[in-house]
Amino acid sequence: MHLQPAESNGPAPEPQPIYEGPERPFKQFKQHSTSLPFGQPTSLKSICGPTYVTAQTLIQQVAYTLSDRLWTYSPETFDLDVAVKDWSKEGIHNVYGYATNVEAMQIRQGAASIALGYIFSKDFDLKKRYVPQSILASSSTLQYLRAALDQLSLLYSVASPFVAHIAAIDYAGASSQLVTDYVSALSLAEDLGLGMVSSFSAYEAQHMSLFSTLLASIIPTIHIYDGVSTGRETTRVIDVLDQSRLHNTYKAIQHEIAIQKKKNVSLDAKMLQLLDAFNGELGTQYGLFEYHGHSKPDSVLVVFGTVESSLASQVALSLESNGAKVGVMSVRVYRPFVEDAFLNALPASVKIIGVLGQVQDPQAVADSGVRSNLYGDVVAAVTFSDIWTTAPAVIDVKYSRETVWTPVAVAAAFQLLVRKPILQPQVQAEELGIPPPLQLLDPSNVQQYTFWDFDTSPSASAPTALGQALATDSSNNVTIKTRYDNLLQGGIFRTDIRKSAKSIEASYSINAADTVYIGEAGLLNDLDVLNGAKAGGKVVLKLPGIKDDDLESKLPIGFRKALSAKSAQLYILDPPAVEVIANDPTLEMYLTQIAFLRVALPGLEKVGLAKLASVNGNLEMLEELAKALDSALRLIEVPKEWATTEIEGPLLSLPNDIHVDSFDAFDKIEIEPPTYLKDWKTAAKGLAFKEVYGTKSALRPDLPTKTYTVHVKENRRLTPSTYDRNIFHIEFDLGDSGLNYDIGEALGIHAENDVAEVEKFIRFYKLDPKEVVEVPSRDDPRVLVNRTVYQALMQNVDIFGRPPKRFYEDLAEFADDPKEKTKLMTLGGPTKEGSQEFKRRAEVDTVTYADVLLEFPSAHPSFHEIVRIVSPMKRREYSIASCQKVTPNSVALMIVVVAWVDPRGRDRFGQATRYLNKLELGAPVTVSVKPSVMKLPPRSTQPIIMAGLGTGLAPFRAFVQHRAWEKAQGKEIGSVLLYMGSRHQREEYCYGEEWEAYQDAGVITLLGRAFSRDQPQKIYIQDRMRQTLNDIIQAYLKEEGAFYLCGPTWPVPDVTNVLEDAIARDAKSLGKKVKPSNEIEKLKDQLRYVLEVY
Repeated sequence: MHLQPAESNGPAPEPQPIYEGPERPFKQFKQHSTSLPFGQPTSLKSICGPTYVTAQTLIQQVAYTLSDRLWTYSPETFDLDVAVKDWSKEGIHNVYGYATNVEAMQIRQGAASIALGYIFSKDFDLKKRYVPQSILASSSTLQYLRAALDQLSLLYSVASPFVAHIAAIDYAGASSQLVTDYVSALSLAEDLGLGMVSSFSAYEAQHMSLFSTLLASIIPTIHIYDGVSTGRETTRVIDVLDQSRLHNTYKAIQHEIAIQKKKNVSLDAKMLQLLDAFNGELGTQYGLFEYHGHSKPDSVLVVFGTVESSLASQVALSLESNGAKVGVMSVRVYRPFVEDAFLNALPASVKIIGVLGQVQDPQAVADSGVRSNLYGDVVAAVTFSDIWTTAPAVIDVKYSRETVWTPVAVAAAFQLLVRKPILQPQVQAEELGIPPPLQLLDPSNVQQYTFWDFDTSPSASAPTALGQALATDSSNNVTIKTRYDNLLQGGIFRTDIRKSAKSIEASYSINAADTVYIGEAGLLNDLDVLNGAKAGGKVVLKLPGIKDDDLESKLPIGFRKALSAKSAQLYILDPPAVEVIANDPTLEMYLTQIAFLRVALPGLEKVGLAKLASVNGNLEMLEELAKALDSALRLIEVPKEWATTEIEGPLLSLPNDIHVDSFDAFDKIEIEPPTYLKDWKTAAKGLAFKEVYGTKSALRPDLPTKTYTVHVKENRRLTPSTYDRNIFHIEFDLGDSGLNYDIGEALGIHAENDVAEVEKFIRFYKLDPKEVVEVPSRDDPRVLVNRTVYQALMQNVDIFGRPPKRFYEDLAEFADDPKEKTKLMTLGGPTKEGSQEFKRRAEVDTVTYADVLLEFPSAHPSFHEIVRIVSPMKRREYSIASCQKVTPNSVALMIVVVAWVDPRGRDRFGQATRYLNKLELGAPVTVSVKPSVMKLPPRSTQPIIMAGLGTGLAPFRAFVQHRAWEKAQGKEIGSVLLYMGSRHQREEYCYGEEWEAYQDAGVITLLGRAFSRDQPQKIYIQDRMRQTLNDIIQAYLKEEGAFYLCGPTWPVPDVTNVLEDAIARDAKSLGKKVKPSNEIEKLKDQLRYVLEVY
């Protein structure tokens, strides 16, 4: 248990009251995220000294402050990065003088490869070589990070310090329950040789984040902490380091380690040196392994994890006070596992060692052949030690990730190591004058309150607002934690608030609440809410419009008997009984808070109202509601007969807690865009009475960009018809469209779906192709557009595109077949099984929206629902391959048809490339223009060096045409070096005759052709560049040319390496000393190093 004197704690900051006028007199309290203190956004500078925080916020503070870059992998609603994203967006500086680059990444196979690429990039600024790079993620993402972390561990001697702050969170198998997952991280650290550090509580989360970051200078490190419970609990931490102190501490410890640094020191020794320096700087006493309990125990339980370490230590001390000779060994640093330190921390008297080791699931617990990771380390340390004549027995006390630890559950684990009962009955404890068994908190110093309610309740945010109001009192230490079960009765939550004169460390649900609030009587049928109420406690039940005579019939028998057995006081809250609440139900939240104050803290109501006003905004109205509360709140005399009520059969046992499956309420209210299916009369009215209906005619009004209609002038294939790659040249006549474009810009093609496929879908789905659909534009909801069903499927709805996970979830709502509904929910849900199946469908089967609708016939949404849940078609952009000065009335593109065969043998095509390839001469096409970074240098005399692979040659055709036009105008032009790469000259020498003609005309100075597969050894574009390095030095460096690369990303490092070699060779010839990578950065700033890669 962690206790601090109250006088050393500062109060929570009081929110400034906001008066919003007579129409809305209250400041609206809103909980933004359970990972933030009281759910409120937190500024970086406010995290200092005594303050209210969550462990998650402290971890983000350290990561943001000390990192160059942060890659975050946070599943939706986990909000592991909500604070750092806000700080980065605001441009808040880290300790290095710039805003930390925070990149929120997708969770998929190959995740973290981008981080690896950045660290080992040739462009990496070596000034940042010793600046930490960090990841924020959940343990559920580790399987996707594994490959990158494996490579990192192998190359760590030349890498930047790397630390991953991992919230131990995952979903349990096929269920929706959130579980604390350590086993994934333990296995990964062991397999890859990573460091691993655990935080035991929110009070040390900042310190352990800092320690892990320091350890990362020695070994790539994982800092793991409980992400389900402790990481999201708001509590007061006294000794929080601000950014400046954090930086100073970091530098001081680094300096101390540098002084002590010796060659050929083992990893274990380095770890111990670092921990000594850390403790010396902060005045702490952290150990690699920390023992709590009896001074001479017979049995010791070894544990790893946040809740496990915190709660087991408290239980061990409680059992010791009752005479049990037990203790707990908490593992702070799991990797490296320093066996000597473990054995030194272990009491010599121990005879039995239990290893509380997490395994994957209940099946692994039951399987005697499965051992926990921690058990293997402890057995090895004990077996190979010679400090005992007879070594203690080691028992693997396995538990699954689904285990929710309570004091009783931990005591049960201790009981497995001890023959005699370790818990004294309460009556016997009172006779012996010792505390009741497992009373970890002193009831005279700690007040506890539990709230149960629907997440749609008007009072849903009342508990958090109350917690923040209580925290404004500097004499209070408040903790608050909210958890959600989105499946039970459509979505409920439980909030626990603890209040004490001393700081509290209690990582378990409240089991002796002074006051219990129940916001809906229906909850009593599914939950034993009184199990966590203390004897003689108070219960507030919201039950609108119920008379005392009818009350018994509304309360389940089990609840009535429990209420009587606990001798609890029952209060009924009837909010509509207050006239102002009946007229405005949104005020119920404030009445609930006032009712709580009156019941739970009757002597502090007046002061409490002032505290509430600091959160809710208007003291006058709160006082008016307090005066009216008597008409809505009444104390019920519990009949004695309730205790003896007879029931038929056994009393149904109900769960006493929720199954946590989310960190946020399920958003059941979705605001749908006003999409409607209407008949032809609707469109006719709009067209006939344009002024009344505000109707305007426009070309593709659903598109937000300015569009033009052009017509196909030429469409010819550039590669042989027998070749497997269809690269074609398409040219459009601009006519009187008014379209203008600049060199290097891209043409956006607003493609249409295939006619045959659309007609087939219309027949399958039994649609009327002529039916009129009036829908708002998906890009601008203010614009309503009229389309027939056929037009919408051709031009608007991406029905043959690849669906995201959300589509399966949305479609499940329409499924009548239970099996189809279950499968759709699995595909759209967060489970591992669903994610793997979705990945296979998306990447291997390449299924479309239409395929899914065909596969699940019972899910048959109406067409206007299809418009809502299917993504809109997007324009595809292609680099323009012509110069308007040369061809003023046309625009050209160079395109490769995207085609493949799926596992079912069906031919599949890229929607836009197939559309363009099939266009006949004269066919109209809707297009738009997009600016690009590919700009010619300002002076015609500046050389241009171009490297294009495949269709990446397109913009360079425009560049060369422009230089030829300038030469024809009598202008002096600079050198033109064109490097091109493809597989075979015979099949892919696209525009070859043009290039050679321009070379003969003196426009192209150098033509470097790399056909990789025309000879035994492969020759790539970078090879041709290296063969002509002197020409590049002259044109690029001597004559201040500009370099351009267009095409796929893979040659970027090699091509850049050639340019760096050119820079190094030129500098050497001039007797200069330069850093080529820095020079490349300067060239980028001067727009002389331009990449357009994909």
